[in-house]
Amino acid sequence: MESQQSHNHNQLHVIFLPFPSPGHMIPMIDTARLFAKHRVNVTIIATHANASTFQKTIDNDFNSGYSIKTKLIRFPSAQLGLPDGVENLKDGTNSEILGKISHGISMLQDPIEGLFQDLQPDCVVTDMMYAWTAEAAAKLGVPRIHYYSSSYFSNCAYHFIMKYRPHDNLVSDTHKFTIPGFPHTIQMTPLQLPDWLREKNPATAYFEPMFKSEEISYGTLYNSFHELESDYEKLSKTTIGIKSWSVGPVSAWANKDDEKKANRGQIEELGKESAELLNWLNSKQNESVLYVSFGSLAMLAHAQLVEIAHGLENSGHNFIWVVRKNNRDEGENSFLQDFEKRMKESNKGYIIWNWAPQLLILDHPATGGIVTHCGWNSILESLNSGLPMITWPMFAEQFYNEKLLVDVLKIGVPVGAKENKSWNSISVEAVVKREEIVKAVKILMGSGQESKEMRIRAKKLGDAAKRSIEEGGDSYNNLIQLIDELKSLKKSKALGEKAD
Repeated sequence: MESQQSHNHNQLHVIFLPFPSPGHMIPMIDTARLFAKHRVNVTIIATHANASTFQKTIDNDFNSGYSIKTKLIRFPSAQLGLPDGVENLKDGTNSEILGKISHGISMLQDPIEGLFQDLQPDCVVTDMMYAWTAEAAAKLGVPRIHYYSSSYFSNCAYHFIMKYRPHDNLVSDTHKFTIPGFPHTIQMTPLQLPDWLREKNPATAYFEPMFKSEEISYGTLYNSFHELESDYEKLSKTTIGIKSWSVGPVSAWANKDDEKKANRGQIEELGKESAELLNWLNSKQNESVLYVSFGSLAMLAHAQLVEIAHGLENSGHNFIWVVRKNNRDEGENSFLQDFEKRMKESNKGYIIWNWAPQLLILDHPATGGIVTHCGWNSILESLNSGLPMITWPMFAEQFYNEKLLVDVLKIGVPVGAKENKSWNSISVEAVVKREEIVKAVKILMGSGQESKEMRIRAKKLGDAAKRSIEEGGDSYNNLIQLIDELKSLKKSKALGEKAD
C-alpha cells in the first residue's frame, strides 16, 4: 500500500515507537496521527498483537489521504515460552509472565535499531521507557524526542526527589516530606513513592537511565495543556532545563472529527449491552451518577472489591462500576454476582464487566464524577468532560497525579490510598475501607459548597482543554511550532551534507 504520499523526499519523516502498555500506547498513537494530519510522513513501529489494537484507525487515516503506516516487528513469544499474542504489559497476569514480556521488549532493541537504519527518519519520537533510543538517534544524527505519557507535575516530582532524596532520613515510611523546589507545598510519605525510588532495588537501574535519557534528548512531548499545569511546565523548562511541547489532550484532538460522526451512528450501533446502559443513564438525574474505573492494569484484592461494593452501596448515590474479569475468581465470584443482582433490583448501581464505553459515560449529562486510579489518560478524559474526581492512586506516578488534582487544581477528593504497589501485586494490607469510600463519595457527589466549587473548576479546565486543541490554541500552536522546527533541522542538515 505504498502511496504517492510517501515518495515526497522533502516531506518530514518521523518514526514513533510506542511502549506496549495501554496508558503509554494510546496517547502516542493519537500523537502520531496528529503529526500525520499536519502533513508529516509517519511510521509507527509495533509488534503484531499491539498493532492489531490500532491498525483499523491507522488504515482509515491512510485512506483519508494521510501519510501514515505501521511497520511490524516480530515479538519473540516462542523463544520466551509465551503464548502467541501475549505482547503487552496488560497481559502480564502474574510476575512470571510479566517478566517474560519485559524481557521480550528488551530483545526488540536490535531489530528496532535495524529499522531506524533502514528507514532513515528525520526524527524519532520514542516512549520514555526506551532509554537506549537516545543513543540510537544520535548515531543516526537525528533528534530524539522523549515522549512522557503523564503530567509535567509528576516528571518534575521524579526529577527533584531523585536529585535531593528528601525521603532518605525519615524515621518511618509514613512520615511526611515536602517535595523540594516546587511552587506549591506538596507533602508525601515514602510509602507513596514507587519502590525503586524509595530505596535502590533491581528496578532502579532500569528507571534512572530513563530520566537521564530525557536530558540528552532534543526535547520532551507532553500530553498536557498549558492551562492545566502551567507552573510545572515552567519549572520543567527553567529549573530542570528541558525543552518541551504540550500538545494535549491528544485523544480529544486526534478523534475530534471521528467523534462527531461516531456520536451520530453510535446509538444505532451500540450493542444490546451499551443500549441498556444508555437507557439506565437516561433515567437518572443530571450529575447524579458516579463512574468508577481503575484503568486497564490494576488488579484488586477480593477484600478490596468487597469494601468498594459496600462503600458504593452505603453512600446512597447512583454509580456505574467497571470490574475487570480477572477480579472474578471462581470462588469469590458469587459475592459480586449477588451484589450485581441487588443493585439491579434497587436500580442504584450498574456493573460493567471488563470493557466500558468510557467516553459515552463521561459525556452523559447524568454522570457527575469519577473514581479514578489517577492514570493520566483517565484524568484527561474526565477533565475533557468537565468532571471532578475521587482520587485512588495505586502505582507508578499516580500518587503525584493525585497531589496535582487535590492540592494544586483542587478538583479531587482523596480516598486515602497510602501505598504505592506494583500494579500486578495484590496488596491485602493496603485495603481502603468502606467508611473512607463513603466519606469521599458524599463530599464529591453531595450538594455542599466544596462539591459545587470543584465542579465549576473542573468545567473551566474542560473548556480550556477544548480551546487548547482548536486552531490558534496553545497545544495546536505548539504542535505546529515543533513540526516547523523539525523541518528546518532537516533542511539545515541537508545543506550541511551538500556542503560536505
